[in-house]
Amino acid sequence: MNTTPHDLDELASEYVLGTLAAEQRAAVERRLGQDADLRAAVDAWEQRLLPLTDLADPVRPGADLWPRIEHSLGHARRPLARPPTVSWWNRLAVWRGLAGSSLVASLVLATLLLTRTAAINPMTYVVVLVAPQNQAPGWVIQASNTREIRLIPLGVMEVPTDKTLQFWTKGEDWQAPVSLGLVKPGQTLSIPLDRLPPLAPNQLFELTLENAGGSTTGKPTGPIQAIGRAVKVI
Repeated sequence: MNTTPHDLDELASEYVLGTLAAEQRAAVERRLGQDADLRAAVDAWEQRLLPLTDLADPVRPGADLWPRIEHSLGHARRPLARPPTVSWWNRLAVWRGLAGSSLVASLVLATLLLTRTAAINPMTYVVVLVAPQNQAPGWVIQASNTREIRLIPLGVMEVPTDKTLQFWTKGEDWQAPVSLGLVKPGQTLSIPLDRLPPLAPNQLFELTLENAGGSTTGKPTGPIQAIGRAVKVI
């Protein structure tokens, strides 16, 4: 039985993402009716991950999609019953095969791949920047090539008026991180990497809180606000 706060949080995250086996999921659903702590943990994960669905534009399926599905299954066409209402996370069946060790990164990847099937420039890398204190996702980095990245906020971070967010990256064989510039909270940025080596798997990205104008040393000096590593997806 998952009783510690850590165990409850881990169970809730896997339930929300749909990575539990069918028997485990059914057990959690039965338990939700009596376990207030588990309900609170599930609600917290829903609120934490729901903003990620805003990254992708909705895609309306073609009128011939369902007939083709029926035909492929050998079923005759018949009137469709209205499907039961389900929670938003249950609509992405592919989540059920994602590994629990990379839950947040897998979530973003699944969302983007499922809903942007018509994208002209497929991504090569994705990075999820999370707060080091609570692992809450705050930013997503997309790259359709190795020479430019796009930094996308998942919300608006509160920054003191005398401080600024500074963006950094560091490859595994680099001696020190390199600044990618200052970032305004809530702003989406496209950043060229023409003076840096090409992106590589496991490359580190982070946002630090620096004094107004940014670090004067050329290196991070303030506390880390968000951090993550690049994952190659295509």
